[in-house]
Amino acid sequence: MDASEIVKKVRKIEIKTRGLSNQIFSGEYHSVFKGRGMSFSEVREYQYGDDIRSIDWNVTARMNHPYVKIFEEERELTVMLLIDVSGSNDFGSGSQLKTEMITEIAAVLAFSAIQNNDKVGVIFFSDIIEKFIPPKKGSTHILRIIRELVDFRRTSNKTNISEAVKYFTNVIKKKCTMFLISDFIDDDFENALKIANRKHDLIAIQAQDYVERELPNAGLVRMRDAETGKKMWIDTSNAAVRQHYINYFLLFDKKLHETFKRCGIDYAVVNTNQDYVRPLMNLFKKREGRA
Repeated sequence: MDASEIVKKVRKIEIKTRGLSNQIFSGEYHSVFKGRGMSFSEVREYQYGDDIRSIDWNVTARMNHPYVKIFEEERELTVMLLIDVSGSNDFGSGSQLKTEMITEIAAVLAFSAIQNNDKVGVIFFSDIIEKFIPPKKGSTHILRIIRELVDFRRTSNKTNISEAVKYFTNVIKKKCTMFLISDFIDDDFENALKIANRKHDLIAIQAQDYVERELPNAGLVRMRDAETGKKMWIDTSNAAVRQHYINYFLLFDKKLHETFKRCGIDYAVVNTNQDYVRPLMNLFKKREGRA
């Protein structure tokens, strides 16, 4: 992809995702991610009805008149996007690859964050940390992130979610909101999620394509594992083979979602053949209901 094509694609994603963020997600985002707490703003004279617990006794003694402390919400958050760039996301049976959908979702979340004056950072990972972009504010920073997503060239095709989450835990010291966006075709990452979620607010977004979970009846097909390169012939005309394939991924999803629940992590499932807006809105509304 040459420079002009990259610019066009970045602009197209910016227009679509900024619009979604402005029209749909910004209000939901603000109501769900409200900041870390309350910070001191100023003092003013005591008024009838003020809570006596908020009286500033030092100022009151100096002024010989009661004054109270006024607090306001700490609005600023840090949002981290942990984005799986492994080979298995280079798949899509329709008009969009999983990696393209992940790019759009990451952009929507990033634009929603900066509208609330939050910092946004990104970790791209495969089975290694491919790239770390430290949290910053501003539209220029978001456009850099989108450009990286559009034109990113990974070093490895494999996946190691555990290592990515451990790296995140080590480099991000202050509590933040973290979106882990992946197809989660990996294992042995539950402990890393539990440890990270004790300090941070973790949210999982699982990317899927329906053909990954239901083989079409296409006869004898040669398939290749996008991460290992291993190839094999599969007889998709065999009903038992197709059912075994379906059962495998039903069990995979069941175990994955049970893992999220044990870790106390909210999650959404998005599909390349469906609009991702509804599952994200449902996720936000679910969290808002508990706020």
